[in-house]
Amino acid sequence: MCGNDHTHSHDKHSHDHDTLSHENGHSHAHKQTKAVLDRLARAIGHLSAVRGMVEQGRDCAEVLIQLAAVRSAINSTCEVILKDHLEHCIIDAIDTGDRNALEELNRAVEMLIK
Repeated sequence: MCGNDHTHSHDKHSHDHDTLSHENGHSHAHKQTKAVLDRLARAIGHLSAVRGMVEQGRDCAEVLIQLAAVRSAINSTCEVILKDHLEHCIIDAIDTGDRNALEELNRAVEMLIK
């Protein structure tokens, strides 16, 4: 995702970070990794409960309301990831002139809003 093969630290982002490994093999510091994993776990649990509702034949309106809650949780998770990406990877990409990272972000945002 992030285009450079190093770990960086900006002065205003020098507090504790989680490290993620990207497809190209480098690691990159992100402060929100635990928050994202926690949000995903909750969304997965909620979606599993919705599946149970469907299996039990619960009212369609109730299922739709719960699916809207799952979608909201996923959207919120996307927001956390996007903000973290902007604060770390994109700042680094701008600092190093990495246009590829900016193009990847544009593609990801296009997919996200479809």
